[in-house]
Amino acid sequence: MEFDKLISERYSVRKFKQEHLTEECISKILEAAHLAPTGCNYQPQRILVLNTDEATEKLKKCTKCHFDAPSAMLVCYNKDESWKRPYDGALSAPVDAVIVATHIMLEAHNIGVGSCWVMHFDPAKMREEFNIPDNIIPEALLVMGYPTEDSQPHQFHSTFRPVNEVVFYEQF
Repeated sequence: MEFDKLISERYSVRKFKQEHLTEECISKILEAAHLAPTGCNYQPQRILVLNTDEATEKLKKCTKCHFDAPSAMLVCYNKDESWKRPYDGALSAPVDAVIVATHIMLEAHNIGVGSCWVMHFDPAKMREEFNIPDNIIPEALLVMGYPTEDSQPHQFHSTFRPVNEVVFYEQF
């Protein structure tokens, strides 16, 4: 798909067919995630693929915003493998994970898979349900699946603030 079309048509899907993603779709999505840039190419991302009934039942214990999606990917980062900015010690890993999540969402849409970024999840419960080690930080939950025929963007999907309210040149 042409990039301009891809970024304008992609939306947060909240209505899914009850069918797990194929291995071929998962592989394509994960390849796009693997190509995402990270700070100094440290690649601290860790992606938990949830593509079984058992996994999605566990997921439902961690968030009410699962939208009955049959699949999901939890994008995490290893806090011990992050590049650190020398001026203030800020880690690049949270940003790296978000870039990876964006690659996942865009490739998913490109191949006909819907996704919705969910920030509303309980990280402690996620750790418990999926045995996530302490050094791995859950950052972004992407619930995923094939959109239903009547799936449509949220009413505010195409509402944008004027560019001059969000873009500044040389100073705020």
